[in-house]
Amino acid sequence: MVPLLIVLGVVVLIPLVFVIATYNTLVALRNHIQDAWANIDTELKRRYDLIPNLVATVKGYAAHEKEIFERVTQLRTQCMASNGRPEEQAADENQLVAALQKMMAVVENYPQLKADQQFLKLQQELVNTEDRIQAARRFFNGNVRDYRNKCQMFPSSMIAGMFGFQPQDYFNVPPSVREVPDAQFG
Repeated sequence: MVPLLIVLGVVVLIPLVFVIATYNTLVALRNHIQDAWANIDTELKRRYDLIPNLVATVKGYAAHEKEIFERVTQLRTQCMASNGRPEEQAADENQLVAALQKMMAVVENYPQLKADQQFLKLQQELVNTEDRIQAARRFFNGNVRDYRNKCQMFPSSMIAGMFGFQPQDYFNVPPSVREVPDAQFG
């Protein structure tokens, strides 16, 4: 009778331990994703705080480039209000990055602006912030990858399906944002 209870205990206990361990791993991975997204959000807010100062500094030198400044300001406001899924926010962020690249291309026509200490400091802060955003994005996407693998690989996919773990999206940057803007002056 005792060996039968041991076998029965093992047969029930091993799958139960597997389900609990897999569930806890999925919860931990989902929490890592939320934490990583909070880090991206912090860096994006830092960028939003720098943009008005950068725009004001450049605007003083290139007042006739009004549409670029208005677009950057509009996109900053749009990004600050965006609280959707990562792919929705990524679309807004990508537009803002492209507009900032165009604004920085305008700077190339103003040698005295490129030498302005306030502008140089703001530009360096923006570059540092962009680097921090990229690092946070890589960390976030790594967590999403691990979570997706766990949700899609057998047998943990069965546990993920039973408990309703939803797929998460990557925070992607389209190739067009990586390109150097073509600024036409004339």
